[in-house]
Parts: sequence; structure tokens; C-alpha cells
Amino acid sequence: MQFVDMRLNEPILRAVRTAGYAQATPIQAEAIPPALSGRDVIGCAQTGTGKTAAFALPVLHRLAETSQPRPSGNAADAPGRARKDGHRGDGRRPRCLVLCPTRELAVQITESFDIYGRHLPLQHATVYGGVGQGPQVRALRRGVDVLIATPGRLLDLIQQGHCSLGNVQTLVLDEADRMLDMGFMPDIKRIIAMLKSREQTLLFSATMPAPIRHLADSLMHEPVKVHVAPETTTADNIEQSVYFVDKADKPEVLADLLKSLPVERGLVFTRTRHGADRVVRNLRRGGTAAEAIHGDKSQNARQRALKLFRDGRVAVLVATDVASRGLDIDGITHVINYDVTHEPESYVHRIGRTARAGAGGAALSLCDGEEVGHLRAIQRLIGTDIRIASDHRLCKPAPSPASKKNGSRPSGGGKSARQRGKQPPRPRAPHPTAGKSGAGYRGGKRRGGGRPTAAGTRN
Repeated sequence: MQFVDMRLNEPILRAVRTAGYAQATPIQAEAIPPALSGRDVIGCAQTGTGKTAAFALPVLHRLAETSQPRPSGNAADAPGRARKDGHRGDGRRPRCLVLCPTRELAVQITESFDIYGRHLPLQHATVYGGVGQGPQVRALRRGVDVLIATPGRLLDLIQQGHCSLGNVQTLVLDEADRMLDMGFMPDIKRIIAMLKSREQTLLFSATMPAPIRHLADSLMHEPVKVHVAPETTTADNIEQSVYFVDKADKPEVLADLLKSLPVERGLVFTRTRHGADRVVRNLRRGGTAAEAIHGDKSQNARQRALKLFRDGRVAVLVATDVASRGLDIDGITHVINYDVTHEPESYVHRIGRTARAGAGGAALSLCDGEEVGHLRAIQRLIGTDIRIASDHRLCKPAPSPASKKNGSRPSGGGKSARQRGKQPPRPRAPHPTAGKSGAGYRGGKRRGGGRPTAAGTRN
């Protein structure tokens, strides 16, 4: 199905075209039409299937169709003055709430709303823990239509009187099973009890364990159910390797790899837009021509960067996951994961940009101590161990099971129910065991002998 056939409003269609999309993915084709009509939707899908757009596009459309003017001159909305409901804001209160389990996913969802809502007079804000709340509070005071939040930080801000959910009409629960796994379910139920104006619920989950099914039954009215199987395999002709390095050493390792490997056309992935810009600045300082594409770039800037990359005038393109959706560029010889994605399916999507049309390619990942858990999840998904490379002087041994850096604990907002002592902590899974050194990719051939892998990373 084409996006133009979904009867999305023109500003959204323009943004979709600008992002380079025309054909909807299966979950988008099945979930967007009922969501546009106001139906409740259950989507069983993982990252990499296009699920974020499956809820972001209908949410933006429905909000734009019922757009509300900003309040003006109302004493109840004066800055710093609390309303009777405890909300201290001076602008619009959110009409859509998107709950997700981690800071990383919240950032990714925000980038999608940036891209698809760029031509709409709608505001959105993101709140999550692990950072100061000041900027988040100021964004809420300015007024938002869409609030993207992790449960713990959202509850903190509500309790402090900085946020009210009384106007929320649409609730989106993204990666519900992960929120369950992280112990957020009590928090989610507390938040849902505050949504007195809720008219629509969109729930997305990779799996549907019994507690999620029960939650859906209690929340939703005759939901449309959509199921899309994720892509879980990688091409055989992609040479995959992982470099264990300290986070602070990543810029130097990346620069050295780009100079030592036969990179004809390299695609580098970062987690955030700021990270992409920072990588480009570092590469340029070292003499490597690079461009970035992400949600903060104008369409002209994005097109210019892509043209330079396609024409071979720039050998390295740095991108975020969302900005890279829809990219179809031939001849990419190397994909480098500067940040190991927290979404295993995104790894499959990322490295699938190389080794097309029967050609060979290489996929390299720079993994620091906080990302080992992400690497372990990727290997479980693809069903194989990724070879450990140690042909750089800054490489570290693979973390042993006794290492204190036991992978990354997902960073949700504020404190989860388990952190507050409501649930006992789950035992941590072991880390990858150390492997022998590996070789970098050289034109489709391995250098050196043996094929060590990150053995032990699959549970």
C-alpha cells in the first residue's frame, strides 16, 4: 500500500515524501487505517518493521485534524501558577501519551515525530530519567500535544505538579513486553488510571505474554490485531566483527579503521543526532570527508549529503536509524556500528545496507562495556556469534563472566517498580567470554588464521 492511499493529510504526506518513503511496510499498511479511524490497535511487531511510523502517522493526523489553539491570557495558565489540578504549565497539555521502556527508545520515537510532524503546528516533548529534569519541565510548560515518556520519570514529574494527563485522548504503549520485563507494570497502571479522557489505545509488543494480554483486555475495545514477523537473519556474504573498546576510544578506533580498511563507501550508525554530528566533526578533524543525515537536517542538507555520498565525493555517511530508513544506496562496502543498537532488529536492518546484489561487505561494531548486553541480544536474535576482532592497539579483551561491566541495564525514566523494591531483582545473565583475536575485513577476505567469536554471548 502507498502512503498516499491512506488519506493522511497533506503536511504529513509531504514529510513522508521528504523522508524518502512511498510504500508502507506491512505493519504500517495494516495498522494505520484502523488507527486513523479511531480504533484500538494491537501490533505484535519488533523494531525494524516500521512500527514507530505505524502509530506516529495516525497520531499526528488525528491531532492535526482536531488542533487546538494555544490558550491566551488565561490567569490559570500564567507561568508558575498552579491550576486546581496541580499542573503548573502555561501551555497546552498533552493529548497523546507515548509510553516506552528506555531512554534510547524515547529518543528514537522523538526523532520520528520530528521527521513526520515537521510541517504541522504541533509540539512534542520527551521525558526520561538519567538526566536533569529542568529542560523537560520547561518543555512541558511551553505546552505539548504529544508527550513521549518513560514511566518512572513521568510519574516523578506528575507528583511534582509539572505535568497533567487530564487531556490525553490517545495512549500508545510501545514495547509493552519490555516494560513488563523491566518491572514498570505497576507504574503503567498508575498512569493509566489518570487518563480520564482516553478514547484510543495503541499497543505494540514484540511478544504477548499473559500479563500484556490481560492489560490489553482491560484497556481496549474490540482492538484490531496486527502481527508482523521480524527479519532475524543476516546475509551470509556479510563479514561481521566486533571490536571491544572503551567508549572514550571509539573516535580514534573509528578513524583508524576508516583509513586502514578498503572503505569505498562506508555507512556509520550512531544512536543520536548529536552523536552523528560529533562523529562527523571528529572525522573531518582527522582528514576524513564525512557527512551526516538525521532528523535535525533540512531536506536540502539531507539531499546534498546523499548526493555527495552517492557520487563518491564523500566516502563516509553518518546516520541515525530513523534518518536512514528508506536509504537505498548501492556499493556500500562497510557498515560500522559506532553505537551498538539497543534494538537487535535494527542491527539486522543496519548491516543489510551492505552486501547487496551478491556483492560482499563488512559489518563492524564498536562495543563498549555498557553495550555488551545489547550485543548479547543481537547474537541471540541472529542465532550466531559475532567474531571478535583485536587487530587494533586499543582493543580490549572480551568481557569475562566475572566482569563487573555486566552489560547495560536499560535506562528507563526515574525509578522502576523493581528499583523501588516492589519486585525482587532478576539474576543477571553472563557476559561474553573472551575470545582470540580476529581480523578485519579486507575486500571479502579474512587476514590471519582462525575465526574467534564472541562465544558465550547467547543464553
